[in-house]
Amino acid sequence: MMMGLGGVAVAAGLLGKAGLAQAAKVSAGGKSVLIVVDVQNCFVPGGSLAVKEGDQIVPLINKLAKGFQNVVMTQDWHTADHVSFASQHAGKKPFEAVKLPYGNQVLWPDHCVQGTEGAALVKDLDIPHAQLVIRKGYHRNVDSYSAFMEADGKTATGLGGYLRQRGIKRVFVVGLATDFCVAWTAMDARKQGFEAYVIEDACRGIDAQGSLAKSWAAMKAAGVRRIQSGDLA
Repeated sequence: MMMGLGGVAVAAGLLGKAGLAQAAKVSAGGKSVLIVVDVQNCFVPGGSLAVKEGDQIVPLINKLAKGFQNVVMTQDWHTADHVSFASQHAGKKPFEAVKLPYGNQVLWPDHCVQGTEGAALVKDLDIPHAQLVIRKGYHRNVDSYSAFMEADGKTATGLGGYLRQRGIKRVFVVGLATDFCVAWTAMDARKQGFEAYVIEDACRGIDAQGSLAKSWAAMKAAGVRRIQSGDLA
């Protein structure tokens, strides 16, 4: 999930599909990776921070993953007293914001606590050939939405180096939620020099106060391509 998107929505206004970068048929070859973001119990219906229809993307993600030699998965993995939880801030409610040393922080319901069932990957996710699981958000005092970089913008997860050493050039991102962890992962992929694509129909968003449209505008400005699963060769 993520910090206030106002800081990353660098493009003014709310853009629809027609205003976003479009991609021709693209190939998921050996120099590509599929990053499956936070498909965890807390983020699907019935979870403490459920994304509407979050469970519906699982069959498509399973299908897509079969076409990729390289797959990386992420897990939100918070301490029980994580700074991003509204429960840790007296008088604050979920979805309010506070100022922290690294910037504005959206406060969330308690979610994805380390070792709990809520933090587990959804049981129907079936990607046995995934090579790596990146756990993020495990430092108590800083949140982490991107698979590449924590929310302080300084602490790297190591994923960028891992992908570069394996010769990866192109990143495809799917999962939850489009306007938070998916968006930050895709934009950080661009910052680290990768081509980046978000497969829209294999994601679902929260859309809090226009955050979905703002995130698509920010991704477009960063050079992220918005595609559908049918656009893959």
